[in-house]
Amino acid sequence: MAKYAQVIVDVPAMQTNHPFTYKIPEKFRMILQIGMRVTVSFGNGNRKIQGFVVGLSDECSNEHQLKSIIDVLDLKPVLNDEALQLADWLVTETFAFKIKCLQVMLPNGLRSKYEKTIKIKDDFIEDEEIQQLFQGKNELKYNSQKFSSRQLKQIEKLRREKKILVNYHIKDKAQPKEVWAFKAETSIEALKKIKADLRKTAIKQKRLLEFLIRNHDQEFIQSTVTREFNFTAVDIKKAAEKGWLKRFKITKYRNPYDIKEVERSFPKKLTPDQRKVTDSVNKSIDEKLSQTFLLEGVTGSGKTEVYLQIIQHALELGKTALMLVPEISLTPQIVRQFKERFGNEVALLHSALSVGERLDEWRRIEDGDAKIVIGARSAIFAPLKNIGVIIMDEEHESSYKQEDMPRYHARDVAIWRSKRHKCPVVLGSATPSLESRARAQKGVYKWLTLDKRINGRPLPEVKLIDMRSAIQSAPNLDISSELAREIEKRLARHEQIVLMLNRRGYAAYIMCRQCGEVIKCPNCDISLTYHKDTNSLKCHYCGHEEFVPSVCPNCHSKKLRCFGTGTQKVEKELIELFPSARIIRMDVDTTSRKGSHERLLKQFSDGKADILLGTQMIAKGLDFPNVTLVGVLNADTTLALPDFRASERTFQLLTQVSGRAGRAEKDGKVIIQTFNPEHYAIRYAQKQDYELFFKKEMYIRHRGGYPPYFYTIQITASHKNESVAAKKMYEIQGELLNHISSKAMILGPTPASIARINNQYYYQLVIKYKNEPELEKYLQSLMNEVQKEERNGLKLIIDRNPINFM
Repeated sequence: MAKYAQVIVDVPAMQTNHPFTYKIPEKFRMILQIGMRVTVSFGNGNRKIQGFVVGLSDECSNEHQLKSIIDVLDLKPVLNDEALQLADWLVTETFAFKIKCLQVMLPNGLRSKYEKTIKIKDDFIEDEEIQQLFQGKNELKYNSQKFSSRQLKQIEKLRREKKILVNYHIKDKAQPKEVWAFKAETSIEALKKIKADLRKTAIKQKRLLEFLIRNHDQEFIQSTVTREFNFTAVDIKKAAEKGWLKRFKITKYRNPYDIKEVERSFPKKLTPDQRKVTDSVNKSIDEKLSQTFLLEGVTGSGKTEVYLQIIQHALELGKTALMLVPEISLTPQIVRQFKERFGNEVALLHSALSVGERLDEWRRIEDGDAKIVIGARSAIFAPLKNIGVIIMDEEHESSYKQEDMPRYHARDVAIWRSKRHKCPVVLGSATPSLESRARAQKGVYKWLTLDKRINGRPLPEVKLIDMRSAIQSAPNLDISSELAREIEKRLARHEQIVLMLNRRGYAAYIMCRQCGEVIKCPNCDISLTYHKDTNSLKCHYCGHEEFVPSVCPNCHSKKLRCFGTGTQKVEKELIELFPSARIIRMDVDTTSRKGSHERLLKQFSDGKADILLGTQMIAKGLDFPNVTLVGVLNADTTLALPDFRASERTFQLLTQVSGRAGRAEKDGKVIIQTFNPEHYAIRYAQKQDYELFFKKEMYIRHRGGYPPYFYTIQITASHKNESVAAKKMYEIQGELLNHISSKAMILGPTPASIARINNQYYYQLVIKYKNEPELEKYLQSLMNEVQKEERNGLKLIIDRNPINFM
């Protein structure tokens, strides 16, 4: 039994990556394990904070100076050995503090205020002392400080034997979901006698008695029975009052999407190309190889069915599987497909779940009740054991990169876990990132392809509209005459249309036509976006919101006008052009409420809308058989960004959204409206020719010295005083020159593209390099040293291989 614990504490101090040693009180020595959370006292006062136990030992040189652990928060470790090793890797890989790396692996519910209860699973426990603790009840509040050492040891033993369950009840943020349940209270003979004595007109009561007789020993959730057997809650309650049945409350796992009963699906016959892909991956699963595959498949080539059958193979071998998707909007369709194939073995994890839902799903995974996890970026940390395969769909998406500490990329974590579990990683995309495609070409990844649509249908016809000339005859500024005619045709044939504009709001900005003043955010160096539904101006960076002024704040003129366009404005224009059309708008404003993604997509899938208008969230992964026309209203939005990946993003977005058309038996057409029809990214997207785009873009990257030919690290300093941020960046630049070779390059320091956000000024520099071992050591030390200045408001971010340089 260890006497001392090494604890990483939750405090923003310089020693965050260094564990502190605490004494283990004797009563905790039998139960404390590495990976548990504890409460400890920190600093000179009585400040109580949480920490993670990362080590145990029997000896300590300065015992008299040590404080003791106050409380143990868990009955079993919340972080296993794999998670602790992964945290150590994240610390180095992402220039992060260890406490942040440990916390990112847990659901918010385990970081909230909560209380634990222990519940007897079986009706009888032999240990008399434990029986006395429960005092005839079957559930008890867990308080380790009030239990004796022997009681704690016995409770832990019963937990391991699964005779006691541990429940977490989150305070404030979410309560455990409790529902009414019931079961028959009296014998079958008594119920039959009651039924015989009822008057003939008591038909409903007789039906309920028959139900109780047929299902005498079973326990039922009340809402399920009332919904499926046409009883009411009052019927059940009255039956309980008469003593026919017993009502009680039970804790139920929350269903994140509340998917109703689904029809079981079965594996489809694979094409020869699909079979070749599944055989390659399955061979790696069988041979326990940590191999990375790049699956490059055109839109509609049947990648999802390939994923399903690969996962089924892993499950047949007794393994688990992890499936990542880039957008929350994709999860409803994917989850339904996986539920139809695998039933309750599927768990869902992403940031839009409530605290309680996420905790419930995490517990299902940890307890082994769920074998397949589907989720967005953070699901990569799901506590799965014995992983057989990890799949990342749309691997090129920037949303797989975490923007806050720890700044990990889910792809890198997936590859790390694949080595740990000796399993393959499948990176799937119709438009792979240049980095992944280059690695596949070099043989670092194994390259697999699906170059034909599953139904043998051709890719949709794609037409470019040059808005420089088309705008003269367009019915409005956003929709060309040709696009309007094509929409009219589809509406007449009762076919569906998808329109994408990658800008939400009503207008990009409001400007005074008298003096040229643009109304900007008071906290950020960016214009405010006009939202017509609330008649307000909003900042999409800091959240500032204000009413639309009636006069110009500069010259007091009343000549204020909206410029630019957004999804709200286009929706209004569509209603004017096509008054009978049913339109759904999908953007951040319409999908902010829980379940809104699923609700809107289901409406469109069920044919209750003709036009789906949205931002880039509708561009990928969605499969609607009746969609025959896709329109891109401004293809130049991403092209104009001051970033070296702007062309790549534009090509990927246009190719992905084009793939939504003509996915079933009907021919599809795509119309792309652009002011830059000659740009190579738009031209190659029109041809849907990834290979030609790849060659062109790689040539440009090579000449400019950008990834994948170089690694990059971005360093950003921010402060409310601009000169402080700028001075720090120039200091760092000077120090860097002493730690890098002449082969490395430094870009900057320069102000960020948006120099001020939320009253913080941002300065940055970028390092481009191939192999600089001294650079790593310098940056690790810089992270620790800069903490002294952070107390005065300076913030420093070190981002390895950033997604953009803006």
